Amino acid sequence: VFLIENNSSVMEFILMGLTDQPELQLPLFFLFLVNNMVAVVGNLSLINLIFLNSHLHIPMYFFLFNLSFIDLCYSFVCTPKMLMGFVSERNIISFSGCMTQLFFFCFFVNFECYVLTAMAYDRYVAICQPLKYTAIMSPRTCSLLMFGSYSMGFAGAMLHTGCMIRLIFCDSNIINHYMCDILPLLQLSCSSTYVNELLSSVVVGTIIIVSSLIIFISYALILFNIIHLSSTRASSKAISTCGSHIITVGLFYGSGILTYIKPSSASSVGQGKFFSVFYTLVVPMLNPLIYSLRNKDVKLALKRILKRNTN
Repeated sequence: VFLIENNSSVMEFILMGLTDQPELQLPLFFLFLVNNMVAVVGNLSLINLIFLNSHLHIPMYFFLFNLSFIDLCYSFVCTPKMLMGFVSERNIISFSGCMTQLFFFCFFVNFECYVLTAMAYDRYVAICQPLKYTAIMSPRTCSLLMFGSYSMGFAGAMLHTGCMIRLIFCDSNIINHYMCDILPLLQLSCSSTYVNELLSSVVVGTIIIVSSLIIFISYALILFNIIHLSSTRASSKAISTCGSHIITVGLFYGSGILTYIKPSSASSVGQGKFFSVFYTLVVPMLNPLIYSLRNKDVKLALKRILKRNTN
């Protein structure tokens, strides 16, 4: 992915993994292998289901399609190296491999933030502006929102990775993590990390503040609208369409904030690893389950396909 000009004497890194306790290695290997398989199958199934069912070709499912695509890609960014760490004595990753993993990790995290934000806006328009919904959320608007999300995710990942490449790594090459994340890498650098830390704070802070604000305002307006709905059926329908998204946002942002907004001490690195497991491994597995189990349209589409296959 990158033509990396590396001034460092370090040519490869050793990933410490999730835990150094030998008795936990094998159980964790099988646990995360199953987790990864469920994530891949679940997201692939949801992608196929949306693609094959024309009645799901509406904005809500267009965004869900993209969310499942991100979660599917996530499954191949961090998990393979993590699984190797459980079964091999030294889990080595090359400098270029590490920077490539960092790039894709940053890209998909940023992209997911923007997609979740677009989904909140879509729910706001559907509930608060139902008569204008098809005009506002036109295919062109949805495509532009996704293109903007891809572009912003790409720009953020390029900034983080570009700034990481210019650092010099000359002493230790042991990353206290199961993947090449920003904070564990900054701790290893023997050159000044001031610019990187500033950039991380600005980029991550901006993404979290802007997307959280849009999501919060969308749901505040939705709640205000629900309170003023005369029919109980209409208000319960509005709440049910938002439920899955609220759960996903809570899990993703909650674990993300707990990972990065904390003091950088040795004990907090362990906490960071624990919480990052949530949004890199658990959330991609839960998303298809949350959206399919709580969604009548998805259940209906699944029944149709199963009926078609059994006939």
